[in-house]
Amino acid sequence: MEVVVVIKAMKALFVIPALLVVLSGYAQEQDSVKVYKKRVLESAEIDILTSYYSQDGDNAAVSGGIGTEKLTDMAPSIIVSIPLNDDDVLTVDAGISAYSSASSSNVNPFDRDDADEFQASSGASSSDVWFNVTGSYSHSSDDRNSIWSAKASVASEYDYLSIGFGGSYAKLFNEKNTEVSITGNVYLDTWNAIYPIELRPFSPDGNGINNSLFTQNTITGNVNYSPSFTRFDSEGRNSYSLGFGFSQIINKNMQGSLALDLVRQQGLLSTPFQRVYFSDVADSFIEGFHLADDVERLPDTRFKLAIGGRLNYYINQMFVVRTYYRYYSDDWGIRSTTASVELPVKISDKFTLYPSYRYYSQTAADYFAPYDQHLSTDEYYTSDYDLSKFNASQYGLGVSYTDIFTGIHIGKLGMKSIDLRYLMYKRDSGLTASMISVGFKFVLD
Repeated sequence: MEVVVVIKAMKALFVIPALLVVLSGYAQEQDSVKVYKKRVLESAEIDILTSYYSQDGDNAAVSGGIGTEKLTDMAPSIIVSIPLNDDDVLTVDAGISAYSSASSSNVNPFDRDDADEFQASSGASSSDVWFNVTGSYSHSSDDRNSIWSAKASVASEYDYLSIGFGGSYAKLFNEKNTEVSITGNVYLDTWNAIYPIELRPFSPDGNGINNSLFTQNTITGNVNYSPSFTRFDSEGRNSYSLGFGFSQIINKNMQGSLALDLVRQQGLLSTPFQRVYFSDVADSFIEGFHLADDVERLPDTRFKLAIGGRLNYYINQMFVVRTYYRYYSDDWGIRSTTASVELPVKISDKFTLYPSYRYYSQTAADYFAPYDQHLSTDEYYTSDYDLSKFNASQYGLGVSYTDIFTGIHIGKLGMKSIDLRYLMYKRDSGLTASMISVGFKFVLD
């Protein structure tokens, strides 16, 4: 869970919002006053973003909490924001994520000789491409004190399809020094459940131990391998989120904000291809690979609550301090805290450095246990280390080039900014990861 949050959070670091320009201008002509509105977005903007992510570790959920967690991911995307008139902006965000995973390849580890949890298989699940398209529309009132937006999205991967929609409303008060907002989103997901290869023959329509996997290979350990396995009845998952925000300019040097997020999920919340092993069931092996006793099984509902705050302080023309804190809780037993600090250093009119540090700590879910430590009598169980107790640190360094006059041109596109960032992540469970991201912002002349 934490890694996924980290990966997704990186995209936001390189997108300069195009929907927050809320100034109005006034001019006087002779005896009458005529009101002029500054456009919310002066001209079309294009953000081109890409990132490369790599991780490694020895606690793969696909093989029940042991085995390689090697994964690489390349994720390019493009965001186009188009002003429709003075008040309205249409934004389209399209991206792909192409990954290669030694861990998920072991959904079927027997398509090669000498199956091993710590080696990658060459199966179909060893790589995949995720697609996402999101369209949003925003409208600002004439006085720029009210902003509402609506969005819709679709995302697809080899084992799921997600359709989402939502909207937000923001109101500014106190000469735009105070802002309150509300956001709501709904995601309707459908799994195409993929199960570990050795469990599939034991579903009601399978042929059990007579399957070719077992007749063509030798089972060692407990030779009477006969797991009690059933497929999930439903493959749908719905997520509903509601967020509240409050932002305040405290003085000329300080700005703060608070956010409250509520999330309700229902449906298939287990990952069907993640194995679980029971300590009270004798172990069975093929070529040294431990055959699964079952797959991860978790409750079909989950409620999440997160509350956080930001405090930014302008020290001088060279230094700004940005701080963030969040507390998270859910009804699966996880409690977590996140704290981060970023210190932008403006080294010239056009270049800024962004050193940062982020600390994360969480408790384990009620249903987590390490490899081969669950009991077959448990109702729910998982050995996914994203749901374990761990602490994590993330170190980052970025550099930004900004030219508001767009001196560099590529055809009719003027380059407004370039952002480059490197992040290094480490858990005390042994997982390590790194990511490098780059973003380009262009303005259509």
